Amino acid sequence: MKKTVKDVDVTGKRVFVRVDFNVPLDNGKITDETRVQKSLPTINYLREQGARVILASHLGRPKGQVKDEFRMVPVKEKLEELLKTSVKKSSENDPSQAEAAVNSLEDGEVLLLENLRFHPGEEENDEEFANALASLVDIYVNDAFGAAHRAHASTHGITQKISGECVAGLLMAQELKFLGESVDNPERPFVAVIGGAKISDKIGVIDRLIETANKVVIGGGMANTFLLAKGYQLGKSLVEEDAIDKAKELLKKADNLGVELMLPKDVVVAEKLEEKVANKTVKVEEIPENMMALDIGEETINEYSKVIKNGKTVIMNGPMGVFETEPFDHGTVEIAKAMGNSSGTTIVGGGDSVSAINKAGLEDKITHISTGGGASLKYLEGKPLPGVQVLQDR
Repeated sequence: MKKTVKDVDVTGKRVFVRVDFNVPLDNGKITDETRVQKSLPTINYLREQGARVILASHLGRPKGQVKDEFRMVPVKEKLEELLKTSVKKSSENDPSQAEAAVNSLEDGEVLLLENLRFHPGEEENDEEFANALASLVDIYVNDAFGAAHRAHASTHGITQKISGECVAGLLMAQELKFLGESVDNPERPFVAVIGGAKISDKIGVIDRLIETANKVVIGGGMANTFLLAKGYQLGKSLVEEDAIDKAKELLKKADNLGVELMLPKDVVVAEKLEEKVANKTVKVEEIPENMMALDIGEETINEYSKVIKNGKTVIMNGPMGVFETEPFDHGTVEIAKAMGNSSGTTIVGGGDSVSAINKAGLEDKITHISTGGGASLKYLEGKPLPGVQVLQDR
């Protein structure tokens, strides 16, 4: 268990908070403010305690260069709207040179540094850059779970240079609690719903979940590779030929451990992938040679939904079909609805899965929606996260 902001005295202290404000933008406007909203409990707690709050994040991929389209101005404006208070912003392009702005802060005030990735030292975990950031502050807080799997200057290096405490923010603590407990000590039956295009992206996660879950439910393009490994003909469907042996290994492992690894029984097929294209639902053993599987079928939706309903702990990560193209988003949305209607502990991660929850209007019915894509996968896989390892234990 990691120490959190509530375990340290922050009053009057300069507190560096690594947040994840890597939000989608369209013409300088934020199109999804979820990540900003999720940071508010930590920011508000620190303000209430009289801390001098210094927020730092990356935005986009400027690759160590100053690029106007990746400036933090839209984030500052959104923060002011959500916090209902003014937020100072450093005018320095180099976030480590914000000493004057930091020194101008009063207790309870908030300062937003410029994009961390404007400096090449951020992604390089440069010692000099980390030292400069550390010199600005007294206490370090990491609330950016989505960046915790990277050893960058603001997630790792700074903690080696700062003299004060290094602790988790409230969002980080929540992520670690749910993603950690769900795998290490789940209430059973424990059901894992894993989707996405490729097995290769999630081999480690599936491998570990076979060891811990009671049922592993597979959807998306990766289901095709499992089906091919079992001898089915997949027509023109996306398959990973080089992952077939691994799929066979995972199927065998699940069988040996008595874990049910569930695959689609029917799929929605079409001759090509495009919106509103003519499509039909067929059994997996009847996929035509000239067609491709693009979503799970109704029988599979019903079967998976029942399994989810009976689960006491249910994780969902990844879509059940080509979610971004209608009508092949249907399976993902229906499984998202099953998650929302579950009475168990439900945890959702991965951009498409979260989008499906939002599309179905079920955000409030999910126990925990993870903000970390790659980070949540690594954590579920049991791999250490550099940005978490450096935080102090209770």
